[in-house]
Amino acid sequence: MENERINVTNQYLTFKLGEEVFALDIGKVREVLEFSEVTQVPNMPGFMRGVINLRGGVVPVVDLRLKFGMDRTEKTVNTCIIIVDIIVDGEKTIIGALSDSVQEVMEMEPGQIEPPPKIGSRLRTEFITGMGKTNEQLVIILDIDRVFKTDELILVKEAQNEEVIE
Repeated sequence: MENERINVTNQYLTFKLGEEVFALDIGKVREVLEFSEVTQVPNMPGFMRGVINLRGGVVPVVDLRLKFGMDRTEKTVNTCIIIVDIIVDGEKTIIGALSDSVQEVMEMEPGQIEPPPKIGSRLRTEFITGMGKTNEQLVIILDIDRVFKTDELILVKEAQNEEVIE
């Protein structure tokens, strides 16, 4: 069964978590920021680092490394926050996704993308749109809307309603 989301040439923003290269559809990406201070919010899930003030709006920041079972993202000169639009219960929500570094914007043709691997029921792959192949390198293409479970996103959405205390 062919994945209907990968039938046209698409542009992707690639970024690294550890040694792995991931990609997001460029249409979901608003901007990339340097990693700045994050205000912690009590009782948030472990993968959520806190919130930032983005031009007067409160934006939750999630640590994708923690979400994917890796070590916490450490601040380096290359650490970035990728500001993305996601859909929560039919509403657009803005979140910041912490990454080790942003690589580049690249185009991938449908022939360069394979469906996500089927590795059994214990490994969750529903948030992977496909596996891109470029220059002998595999790129994991994420469906950012599916990376977080609905209950997790409700917590993230609630964090946006909290006041940022400066």
